[in-house]
Amino acid sequence: MTDAMHCEAGDWVEVECKLLDPADRSKNLPPETAAKPLMMWVKGFALDAAGEGEELTIETITGRSVTGALSAVNPGYYITYGDPIPELTHVGRDLRARLAAWRASGTA
Repeated sequence: MTDAMHCEAGDWVEVECKLLDPADRSKNLPPETAAKPLMMWVKGFALDAAGEGEELTIETITGRSVTGALSAVNPGYYITYGDPIPELTHVGRDLRARLAAWRASGTA
């Protein structure tokens, strides 16, 4: 028995694809960014069985076919935009209240 990651056809997976080699990237990038390839990661359903790092074609939720190297099986979504900025946390609520008051005043 091995600890190697493996998927079967129909599994929810993530593949990694190289979009651009470093030589093909914009010349306006910082050197540490320009030295690396431009990569993307796409989630979808495996069309075949594959092991970690093996080429695999997936079908995304929107029906696109994407081929890349298997990078995760049953991946989740881990998105963060950092910590909230205290000065901005009330902006949306305050703006909606001001807009409602303006509309209620009848000057709209």
